[in-house]
Amino acid sequence: MDLYLPAMMLLSGGAFIHNRSTVPELRPASEAADTVWKLLARFAFFLWLGLLVWGIYQRPLMAVLVAFILSLALNVVIASRGARPFWPGLSMGMSAIGAGLAIYLLLG
Repeated sequence: MDLYLPAMMLLSGGAFIHNRSTVPELRPASEAADTVWKLLARFAFFLWLGLLVWGIYQRPLMAVLVAFILSLALNVVIASRGARPFWPGLSMGMSAIGAGLAIYLLLG
């Protein structure tokens, strides 16, 4: 199975949720957890950009285009559902799993 598409979608979704959670009610209560979430989301976004560039050189262009479009479509679905109290955990999970898949894909 190709891990490129799920990695791109998870990284994009995790970073997008963090970007949309600007009000204090949608942030973790702990300052340390909020900092970890911020760093993980930022890492997910930059890894998503890197995976996009890597995919342009290493993957068929159609696969990269599909992954890019589905990543943005996932962000639209997340935005249309509205803010949820479980967003921080979902975002951290998506970012961590997406980063793991991306690193496995890049090193494997």
